[in-house]
Amino acid sequence: GAFSREKPGPLLPTGWKPLTFKHIPQHTEYTLVRDAEFGVVVRAEARQSASGLLRAVDLVASERPLLRWRWKAENLIAAGDVTRQEGDDYPARIYVSFRYAPERMSVVDRVKYTAARVLYGEYPPHAGLNYIWDAKAPVGTVIANPFTDRVKMFVVESGPQHLRQWRTYERDIVADYRKAFGEDPPAIAGIALMTDADNTGESAVALYGD
Repeated sequence: GAFSREKPGPLLPTGWKPLTFKHIPQHTEYTLVRDAEFGVVVRAEARQSASGLLRAVDLVASERPLLRWRWKAENLIAAGDVTRQEGDDYPARIYVSFRYAPERMSVVDRVKYTAARVLYGEYPPHAGLNYIWDAKAPVGTVIANPFTDRVKMFVVESGPQHLRQWRTYERDIVADYRKAFGEDPPAIAGIALMTDADNTGESAVALYGD
């Protein structure tokens, strides 16, 4: 995520690729732009849309446990609600996905994951952590995603107080995974950033730094 080394323009950052979803036709627009404070950054604009940027990795979580990033959100999702599918939109989010680990799953879940591999050509992640800027849930809230309990949502920013300001974070993703799932994490499979507004039908703009 060394975006500051890139050149402004419509090309995606080196090593990153689009993350799209089968039933969501409208995609968020990502471009590289120059910021007065931090040089080149990723600008995301969602207009009733959802998609992300994904960097695939293969990392032992215990060897690389710290995740650092900065972002700046221009506005909130007014109808955002971390507890409801209809409100599962955020001006800024970071998604950490973990590699499929069949030895940790029940027979029923292994069958589901095998079926998903047949449909999509690869196994879906074993689990995920989302770090989000929510409209109203208190900072520190940890809750299951309303679409799947295999993804846990961590509210790291909330409300309008710090809109249009750069905010910097550091998270121990091993500790967060243990808190969310009660066990040590499998290998880290990917890091994604996403600005989305498809469920609420709203719009959002955010910037992502290194």
